[in-house]
Amino acid sequence: MKPVSEPSSSETTTEFSARVSVEQVEESAELAPKFDAHGLIPVVTTDAASGEVLMHAYMNAEALMKTIEHGEAFYWSRSRKCLWRKGATSGFVQKIVEMRIDDDQDAVWLRVEVEGEASCHVGYRSCFYRSIPVGKDAAENHRELKFEEESKTFDPTEVYGDAPNPTQL
Repeated sequence: MKPVSEPSSSETTTEFSARVSVEQVEESAELAPKFDAHGLIPVVTTDAASGEVLMHAYMNAEALMKTIEHGEAFYWSRSRKCLWRKGATSGFVQKIVEMRIDDDQDAVWLRVEVEGEASCHVGYRSCFYRSIPVGKDAAENHRELKFEEESKTFDPTEVYGDAPNPTQL
């Protein structure tokens, strides 16, 4: 990952339409994304064929622009504070099949095809490889997660070597 400085919110609107009215944001064909105070917009990424949720991440304006321009997913790594092309290290590139923005343009949805069939740095196909029990099951053990993927798709140490783990405590 190439380190770049985190954008200020004032830098994030230069490549996109200015947000001038609710009608423009909700009803026009203008892309006028709303980045948060840190210059980021949340992204949900799903498998284009199955609909499975693969991951949740963030984009800054540069990542959003590069994703649009290249047809591959780019994100902003909050832990590493740098731009991140998904698959640059692992080879598990996310090719965009469809890209949507929500009604008030403050969240992005990517439908992707993944080269290599994995999206999680832990080695599972999806970053959402565990479920949280709810209802009666939760009352019995409210802290125990259930693994929904039986095995990892790849061995992270073989793919990433000694690269630092992006998970922050």
